[in-house]
Amino acid sequence: TLGEVLDTMFLQAGFNTSLVVGGTTLLGLAAGVVGVFAMLRKRALVADALAHATLPGIAIAFLVAGGLGLGAGVRSLPVLLFGAAVSGTLGVLCIGLILRHSRLREDAAIGIVLSVFFGAGVVGLSWIQANAPAGSAGLKSLVYGQAATMRPLDLAIVAGLAAVAVSTSWLFLKEFAIVCFDEAFARVVGWRVGAIDLVMTSLVVLVVIAGLQAVGVVLVVAMLIVPAVAARFWTDRIGRMTVVAGAIGAASGYLGGVVSALLPRQPAGAVIVLAAGAVFLASLLLAPSRGVVARAWRRLMLDLRIAGDHLLESAHE
Repeated sequence: TLGEVLDTMFLQAGFNTSLVVGGTTLLGLAAGVVGVFAMLRKRALVADALAHATLPGIAIAFLVAGGLGLGAGVRSLPVLLFGAAVSGTLGVLCIGLILRHSRLREDAAIGIVLSVFFGAGVVGLSWIQANAPAGSAGLKSLVYGQAATMRPLDLAIVAGLAAVAVSTSWLFLKEFAIVCFDEAFARVVGWRVGAIDLVMTSLVVLVVIAGLQAVGVVLVVAMLIVPAVAARFWTDRIGRMTVVAGAIGAASGYLGGVVSALLPRQPAGAVIVLAAGAVFLASLLLAPSRGVVARAWRRLMLDLRIAGDHLLESAHE
């Protein structure tokens, strides 16, 4: 009903619903901001590999936590996220080692690490499902996300990670911009490009592990890239682009959380990505300077002007 829609939109539909909508909105904000630098640095595929590489870390963290008596299952989310962060970072390091010590191109190295780590994670989760005690049933939800299971502690973790990612992005905006647009200049003036790259990669790791429960391993990379690409159509200034991308990501997360709450059978992660995709499509078509419609209009005006000039030339002759 209309009343239920309005209650959900204005966070009046219950504590759990408000928790989910707030978490997905914060996640979208952080992913949009950090995704700008991943896109400009041409690290979209690296972010994808990093997201898939977190899966074996989740499985190993579950087994280690159970063996040490620290609690098992998805209820021990901080332990699982720590394992995901370690595994994802290891995946990125493996990409770097492959590139340094072989003649493979970056896309091949990313494909190898992504597939091997993701395969290992699937095998680990399948083994846990078959052999581990009760409490492991929710682990596979981290592959595709299950925002409905979010609890206050989970929201606090997402909010903390989002705050760190956004604040760090703003503090290092100038450094990130120079490295993204002119790495050679940054090296000449003495900036430590490797350290700046490490900070950017660390922010991507934070966003990925923050989005595991809401959108899952498979779809979290879309939260990083789609809002940033959509924002690129609206502005050429990196500061404005960061703000627009954060706004698009937050709006996508908000709409995804609201729709998934109103339609319980629809997973929040997929709806969030579809909302971001709709914004991207609208940006592609309607952006005032880079949109398809604007480009077609300018081309039409140019063709008319050229035809008019030819007509005047013919009349003069």
